[in-house]
Amino acid sequence: MTVWALGLNHNTAPLDLRGRFAFALDQMAPALQGLRTSHARHPEAAILSTCNRTEVYCASDNAQVGHTLDWLARAGDVPADALRDHTYVLQDGHAARHAFRVASGLDSMVLGEPQILGQMKSAVRAAEEAGALGSTLNQLFQRSFAVAKEVRSSTEIGAHSISMAAAAVRLAGNLFEDLGRIKLLFVGAGEMIELAATHFAARSPAAIAIANRTLERGEKLASRFGGEVMRLADLPERLHEFDAVVSCTASTLPIIGLGATERALKKRRHRPIFMVDLAVPRDIEPEVKQLGDVYLYTVDDLAQVVQTGQASRQAAVAQAEAIIDAGVQSFMHWMDQRDPAAGVVPLIRQLNAQADEWRALELARARRRLARGEDIEAVLDALSRGLTQKMLHGAMAELHAADPGSREQTSHAIERLFLRGKISAD
Repeated sequence: MTVWALGLNHNTAPLDLRGRFAFALDQMAPALQGLRTSHARHPEAAILSTCNRTEVYCASDNAQVGHTLDWLARAGDVPADALRDHTYVLQDGHAARHAFRVASGLDSMVLGEPQILGQMKSAVRAAEEAGALGSTLNQLFQRSFAVAKEVRSSTEIGAHSISMAAAAVRLAGNLFEDLGRIKLLFVGAGEMIELAATHFAARSPAAIAIANRTLERGEKLASRFGGEVMRLADLPERLHEFDAVVSCTASTLPIIGLGATERALKKRRHRPIFMVDLAVPRDIEPEVKQLGDVYLYTVDDLAQVVQTGQASRQAAVAQAEAIIDAGVQSFMHWMDQRDPAAGVVPLIRQLNAQADEWRALELARARRRLARGEDIEAVLDALSRGLTQKMLHGAMAELHAADPGSREQTSHAIERLFLRGKISAD
């Protein structure tokens, strides 16, 4: 069995290209069905689709990366050769490491952001409900969730991180002298809008309105912030009323166009409008940015703001990577044990995997102690003792457990394995 991941993200592809490969949750079942039937051997499959990434995870007896790329290219109506320049392909241990890093927030635009873990869990539920998730991918993702939980609890990876919502508030504060005097419009009522509204509401704006396709959901969110709700269809005629607009919907086409914005500016006598488009694909036509009195920011425009403070969390990143290393070794060990072609895992591979897992665990423990300011010599001593105890534990247990008849044979075997230098000297 082999696992592979094919994806594109904020580091490899521009926003408009990513927008062509955005999958809403209600599109997952047919998308997964099409993905699996497009392969010669129907693989296990899951699709992770967020503002910053679309990733396809598969597992099968043999890697079928070419089929996966062709399917994704057709889904986004992009030539496969053109798409290849913006994608990455990872297999087996590298795919597992990537999944663990994504779940832990290490591969996010906002280092350590927690939303991605919930998005991954939603993607896994969708794959499971579509009947596309087998035991291998289920094991991969469940382990990724466990690793992410350990990273959150054992490191400060999320400390002082600046979210997209907080970055939007910061940018709005640069434009408006007093955020308490502005009127805000939020388009959509999903998790990202809820987060943005929470951050802006903390500044006590003059008015808040929620425009949503479903009034019931919009009313629920508006009631939390003492705002009003409006129909999405009324947005063009009321756009001029608002000083700031934050939009994030699942629409496949722009909701706010150039013409509507130009009319709104005319009614406002060209008082500026601050706009944040957090949607992928875009909710606001890109041409709007060219208007002189509009300050439009996309998720990619916010990247520089959210990078602030990441350097100070590099120690936490190192600790997180050690935890991930251990998780990868454990997952690959599980994969090897299930390999029907091998029968049993070659002993040398088992030994290497076990040794690497021990090393990663002790390194993680040492890094946590160093981060707490403990003495370096004491930490190194504990590290070496921890490794030697793990290495010798099995041999010691065999010696104590051996019956008198086999103890001599066991002793000679352990001498050959652990005292080779002494034996050759004699």
